[in-house]
Amino acid sequence: MPRRSSHVVLTSHSNQIFKESLPIRWGAKDPIERGPVIATISNKENRNAIGSHGGSYTVYRALSIAAGAFPKDHKPELENTQPTEFVQESPSWFDPEKIVSLDPWGAHVADAYKDLIGQGYNIRPTIAVTQARLHIPEVKEAIEEGLLPIDGHIVTNAKDIKVTKVAIEPVWYLPAIAKKFNLEEGELRRVLFEETGGMFPELVTRPDLKVLLPPIGSSTAYVFGNMKDLQNPNVELTCRVHDECNGSDVFGSDICTCRPYLTHGIVEAARAAQNGGVGLVVYFRKEGRALGEVTKFLVYNARKRQQGGDSAATYFHRTECVAGVQDARFQEFMPDVLHYFGVKKIHHLHSMSNMKYDAIVGSGIEVVHRESIPEDLIPDDAKVEIEAKKAAGYFTPGEIKKDSDLDQVKGRKLEES
Repeated sequence: MPRRSSHVVLTSHSNQIFKESLPIRWGAKDPIERGPVIATISNKENRNAIGSHGGSYTVYRALSIAAGAFPKDHKPELENTQPTEFVQESPSWFDPEKIVSLDPWGAHVADAYKDLIGQGYNIRPTIAVTQARLHIPEVKEAIEEGLLPIDGHIVTNAKDIKVTKVAIEPVWYLPAIAKKFNLEEGELRRVLFEETGGMFPELVTRPDLKVLLPPIGSSTAYVFGNMKDLQNPNVELTCRVHDECNGSDVFGSDICTCRPYLTHGIVEAARAAQNGGVGLVVYFRKEGRALGEVTKFLVYNARKRQQGGDSAATYFHRTECVAGVQDARFQEFMPDVLHYFGVKKIHHLHSMSNMKYDAIVGSGIEVVHRESIPEDLIPDDAKVEIEAKKAAGYFTPGEIKKDSDLDQVKGRKLEES
């Protein structure tokens, strides 16, 4: 992608710059030197980031405040909210170009910035870690079939799976994001400003503010087994990176493979943990290839009603006709979550997407094996999707791609086990 030059002159509004605003030095090793991300509006003079905490929920909060049901100057009481397990620091935290879409210190604010919070700074976490149990019909079936034996450690007597859940709100470091897309920072800021209808004027009036909290959905990671093992390349890691599909993931629509692939990834991640390894499933909020559910359902109708019926040959074309693009997702940010956990090597990556694979290995993480969805899990109405993806060059069984062979990513055969 060629670097685009920006003809936009960013102006700094000096009357909006306050001495009480703490600097952010992205990639600094010490959290105090790095500085907290402050995007609350209760004390505007403290703000050092564009946007607001809460991602896509900021508008709901605004409505609640407007209705008088939410105190505008509320400061969260963070006592006992600390993570049930802290993610250990890793070198990727201190590379300002490695993690660009989340704040690696986001779960540490109650402790790392305790003194600043005591001074009145309204600093809020952007990452939360807790423990949970997963109770999913497909997982229960796997347990009853003996694929996941009840061990009391990973799988409970109630046929639940024990997991560590990590919720991550987006925090974008704009200079590094611009670099990833080979753009001038000014051009990126201008387009973000214009295409959000001028929602964040600071994008073009405050070039001194380098961090944006965009109004988009958060990501969730589910860790099976010991979280610390994610950083150990010698411990076998099974990973599924999954993009949101509400219709299938939640409601079980049979027109795509999303829920079967997700639940299969969960079962395999749990199996890895039971076998002495570790499992990781990351769920990204990118509904309908980041085009939204309305667009996705319109495409469903267009595909089914076209002359000759639904076909693999027109699968992606119909999306482009409706949305203007086949896929609005960019996977360049996706590996940030993996780097947050300190992942260096994935032994089994459950994904057919070459975009995801290329982003992961391109960020320096080794992938040993790739796993596609088993044929018997593909719903009848989703076979067109699979055939279209295969025709488009998606990963198929028998192929292996390693980060050491980026120039020969096709035709590699997986060794028989």
